[in-house]
Amino acid sequence: MDKTIKELTLLLIYLTSWQEDVGLKKVQRSWKGYPFEVLDELNEEGYIDGSKHAKSVYLTEEGL
Repeated sequence: MDKTIKELTLLLIYLTSWQEDVGLKKVQRSWKGYPFEVLDELNEEGYIDGSKHAKSVYLTEEGL
């Protein structure tokens, strides 16, 4: 996957994210409105995380 596409997708995920309380911490969450191939690679690289069944992902510390 082109590095520029992954970087721009991660930027869009961040810009369209919202903060959500989950227990003792807050996470940045965003909808999965991007190509799944790119989301899968960002997940494998540790920038985002979330269930494959969920409609949203959250940004990890690495992704922020």
